[in-house]
Amino acid sequence: MMYGWIIGVILIVVLIVALGRGGIFQKNSGETADSHHDDSAMETLKNRYARGEIDKAEFEEKKAELKKTK
Repeated sequence: MMYGWIIGVILIVVLIVALGRGGIFQKNSGETADSHHDDSAMETLKNRYARGEIDKAEFEEKKAELKKTK
């Protein structure tokens, strides 16, 4: 009986962890995973162009394709 408060503390910790994993405490900016992927693809494309891996024509072509898929 003396250790009953420990069970209460453990239950509270488990509840907080469960709520955190469920996304209640996570900030949601309204962006979907797809919009993040599109941004990531565009960043990759920009980086490839900046490094000189692709020329301007290919960059513009792929940029137009990415904008169509949004």
